[in-house]
Amino acid sequence: MTKRLEEAFAKASKLPEKEQDSLAAWLMEELEDERAWEEKFAKSHDVLARLAEETLAEHRAGKTRAISSRSSP
Repeated sequence: MTKRLEEAFAKASKLPEKEQDSLAAWLMEELEDERAWEEKFAKSHDVLARLAEETLAEHRAGKTRAISSRSSP
């Protein structure tokens, strides 16, 4: 465990029990959310690579056009 995390846990341990439980629940949710996103991105790599290749092929075939930098009226 890093020094910084140890400091955070030391401070958190001084909170009232209800606040500690709320903090723990929030942290667990964040960690699970992060794990879920990492899993989704890992699974999407092949799909994203395929979509990028398709897009480049369409661009090379002249099927795309530049997006104007001006806003529409």
